Amino acid sequence: VAAKRKPESSAERPRKRAKKAPSAAELDAKASPDGEGPGEYSIPPPVSQGKWKNKERVLIFSSRGISFRTRHLMQDLRTLMPHSKADTKMDRKDQLFVINEVCEMKNCNKCIFFEAKKKQDLYMWLSNAPQGPSAKFLVQNVHTLAELKMTGNCLRGSRPLLSFDPIFDKEPHYTLLKELFIQIFSTPQYHPKSQPFVDHVFTFTITDERIWFRNYQIIEEDASLVEIGPRFVLNLIKIFHGSFGGATLYENPHYKSPNMHRRLIRLSLAAKFREKQQVKEVQMIKKKGSKVLVGEDPTEVVFETPAEEKPEEIQLVKPESKPFVKDKKKPRKIQRKKQKKLFRTEA
Repeated sequence: VAAKRKPESSAERPRKRAKKAPSAAELDAKASPDGEGPGEYSIPPPVSQGKWKNKERVLIFSSRGISFRTRHLMQDLRTLMPHSKADTKMDRKDQLFVINEVCEMKNCNKCIFFEAKKKQDLYMWLSNAPQGPSAKFLVQNVHTLAELKMTGNCLRGSRPLLSFDPIFDKEPHYTLLKELFIQIFSTPQYHPKSQPFVDHVFTFTITDERIWFRNYQIIEEDASLVEIGPRFVLNLIKIFHGSFGGATLYENPHYKSPNMHRRLIRLSLAAKFREKQQVKEVQMIKKKGSKVLVGEDPTEVVFETPAEEKPEEIQLVKPESKPFVKDKKKPRKIQRKKQKKLFRTEA
């Protein structure tokens, strides 16, 4: 019988050594046997080596009572502008100059504020806080990124190109707005959250006394443009000297408030209804009115030609009656009809 092995004492057993994590130099040596170039685990240098000098920060928020479409538009602008910041909704009872303090607390020097009124009208404020100037717009025809019409796509955080209509350089108030748009919508170079690529274009076009905003993707193959969104139309109301107030620098003479526009529509509908009622009343008066008898026309007898007078003859004798002749073919016809009926019944 084989002898049993005696258990070794705990002092004689060798202790297990804890495994150490490999250092970066060892990993580089494993990946590259020469140990000269960077290996698989080496961290690549940053793409942009420049310094972030333009510290523009834009605060994007809104008042209470905005619609779902406005909320999506605001979120799209925050997505496209990596240098933007968000804040909670502002109460409608607060004065607008309070926004300057909010910008100071958030360390922002530009602001995009969406103001909703009557749950159907949307106004946009663009301001340089706290010195000014500021501009107030009426926002119309809003379409967001999530709509099916917008088929393009772009890298999140990429820097956009800004394209302006030539009219922006001809009139002074448009020149001021152009500078305001450049400072707000352009992403600062070497911003920490931005990407060093340019793959979309913000276009500002003036048509029908309004500013049309569009966002297009630049396709690399043929440099064509595909719309990404969002899109909206800005109808300028006023430009103020200060931030959210102050002296009025420019007022748009072509602007009509939404209340006035709705009032004109109601008045036009009321005028159409009033015209229909008047036509009905005239028709009823015509029906109820008595017919006017027209007198004899003296020219009626002009074309009448007198006929020759014939002597009247009175017939005293009864005229002779015509002789009655029997139809010999009639009984034959009746007999044929009877035969046809019998033939049909037998069939």
